[in-house]
Amino acid sequence: MEDATTIDTNTAGEAPQAEVSGKCAIPQAELEQLTTDIIGALKTVYDPEIPCDIYELGLIYKVDIEDDRSINIDMTLTAPGCPVAGEMPGWVENAVASVAGVGPVTVDMVFDPPWTPDRMSDEAKVALNWY
Repeated sequence: MEDATTIDTNTAGEAPQAEVSGKCAIPQAELEQLTTDIIGALKTVYDPEIPCDIYELGLIYKVDIEDDRSINIDMTLTAPGCPVAGEMPGWVENAVASVAGVGPVTVDMVFDPPWTPDRMSDEAKVALNWY
């Protein structure tokens, strides 16, 4: 496997961080722009039953940016029986694939660890009136 950069998505209320594992062939400025653009794309995807985007809800567990600019995403759902479980990974793939400079996008649905409201950002908690 190539070296990858992982966007740390578990930073509720904080700016996302890119963590480089090994040497990264992508220049730092480009990596920062890709990170910003990928997160922006993820924020365009909404859970249709919850008026909040999937990134702020904490449904994105991991985003790896490979040296060849392919993107691997681990995501979950608020509940395994979600009515859009079969469609949402495609929405995520399409949104991220639209970002300039990214290669192929792979989205894997994971349920371990299970999602909890603790993963929501402060923005999502305010939007959902969960304070």
